[in-house]
Amino acid sequence: MEDSAVIVFASFRPRVGEEQALHDLLAWMVGHTRAEPGCERYDLYQRKGDDVSFHLFERYLDDDALQAHRASVHYVEYRRRVIEVLDGPIDVVVLDVVDAAS
Repeated sequence: MEDSAVIVFASFRPRVGEEQALHDLLAWMVGHTRAEPGCERYDLYQRKGDDVSFHLFERYLDDDALQAHRASVHYVEYRRRVIEVLDGPIDVVVLDVVDAAS
């Protein structure tokens, strides 16, 4: 059986002094995105230690679900706001599931 899920890893580094603002924005996205019908997982992590960075692990039912996420009102608003609190570009990796048992 083919798994059509799409996985996204996204990493964020906040500007100095904007750590809480970035955390709050990403936490806001968690609630909104988890309510999307095509979202299977949307988890926020923070790196341990002194290096403040945040990481999202996302799993969508399929590519259509990912595209619907990117077209949502909350995603558009997040993209408008996030640029103000980042210290560089978002590192995004989009992956397909590989069935290692095959």
